[in-house]
Amino acid sequence: MNRYTEPKYRTILDAKENEPEQLQEKSASSTWKPAYHIHPGYGLLNDPNGLAYFNGEFHVFYQWYPFGAIHGMKHWAHVKSADLVDWERLPTALVPVEEYESHGAYSGASIEIDGELYLYYTGNIKYNAEERSANQCLAIMDKDGNIRKHENNPIIEGVPAGYTGHVRDPKVFKKNDTYYMLLGAQRTNLTGAIIVYESSNARDWTFKGELDLDLNLPESCYMLECPDYFELNGQDVLVVSPQGLEAEEHTYQNLYNVIYVLGEMDIENLTFKVGSHHELDKGFDFYAPQTFEGKNKERLLFGWAGMGEMDYPSDKEEWAHCLTIPRKLDIVDGKLVQKPARELKKLRKQAESAELRLYRESKVLCSDCEQYELEITLDAIESDTFGIELFSSEKEGLVLKFNRAEKAVTLNRENFEEKFGGEYGYERSSELEIGDAVNIQIFVDRSIAEIFINDGEVVFTSRVFPMKESTGIKVFADGSLDCRYTKYPLMGKNSL
Repeated sequence: MNRYTEPKYRTILDAKENEPEQLQEKSASSTWKPAYHIHPGYGLLNDPNGLAYFNGEFHVFYQWYPFGAIHGMKHWAHVKSADLVDWERLPTALVPVEEYESHGAYSGASIEIDGELYLYYTGNIKYNAEERSANQCLAIMDKDGNIRKHENNPIIEGVPAGYTGHVRDPKVFKKNDTYYMLLGAQRTNLTGAIIVYESSNARDWTFKGELDLDLNLPESCYMLECPDYFELNGQDVLVVSPQGLEAEEHTYQNLYNVIYVLGEMDIENLTFKVGSHHELDKGFDFYAPQTFEGKNKERLLFGWAGMGEMDYPSDKEEWAHCLTIPRKLDIVDGKLVQKPARELKKLRKQAESAELRLYRESKVLCSDCEQYELEITLDAIESDTFGIELFSSEKEGLVLKFNRAEKAVTLNRENFEEKFGGEYGYERSSELEIGDAVNIQIFVDRSIAEIFINDGEVVFTSRVFPMKESTGIKVFADGSLDCRYTKYPLMGKNSL
């Protein structure tokens, strides 16, 4: 194989003397580093990988490039926690040193088999700047945390006929006595697909075919990434990250987007009967989520709080991105809803609660809040427009605005000194029926806001990079409303 060489294709093992320490020192001084979100010590983080509750602990792996805020040679970084709150950084789980992963250990998922955690991932291969291929690979973690690459890697070599080298992100699950692997793929006509392999032992795989997924996606959709399948409340759920969707009024407004599909999976016959599908998150910075079964058999999700092909203000500090908080999924009234995992309550410090009445005005709830949870109910609403401003100061503010006439909610991040992503717009929106009351739960952590509206019916995940003085919370209304809120300072407990 002719190896494609470029400076960004080196591993952490190729680091120069003191290079990691220098990178760590530079990024450690950042005022934007989250306190309780999983983030890289230095370098770039993207997709969550291999999520599992295994041997009494939560394990999160994620895509990591050590040498700066660019998409270079991807490793699997690894953190673990007993409670989803206090995270410990572990040695790098996967370093791509083999020929079958010559240009990166790309994303994948995990499954527990016979007391060990099977970690499936894609070995990225590049022949030149344009030509590429992909191998599907396996690593195995034992109960002592030791990780070994499978001696017969790659377990799937190359890609099947009819598809380009863009085949990646294995998701493995078991039905009856058979293991199935879903892979995001691109057909040779440059349209997106999901393909399926099957196995009796989770190590030897046979190509089964393409999943018939009738989503009526436009031909502009050139790739389906990060497929994730699970059952929840008696329904089959497929989460996938399509690329190339065209923006609509309230949907697909990001460069890349995430949708969930409710329906019926018949994996034997390679069909997924679609009941409905919707966008999963309406914010600026959310992609490639992955779900897993938690300690109490609940379905949990982490997402990448970032977006590809954009420059972020933290890039100049040699680090980029974080993961979302863990979220519990449920199906309510035919929709997949997301709520903060209950374990996050352990982060709470002394609560501050108050009630107030607004009439054609704005009021400050807090002037010095960097990392907190806010539970707020806006009630007895007699206003056409109303909302909340986060990261508020005289010069800056992230504005969540509700518009009753338009039956919509918008999030605007234009008013910041450190602007980014303007080519894709500074506002995101969602349809929302607005009654007499709206309940909102917000998590803010220095440079990220996660907003859950009406018990997770609508969710916005967004990064912002505020000035030091932009730490206020303000509510506003063009008419009257009652406001009840409880604010909890959140103390980061991880050792990252």
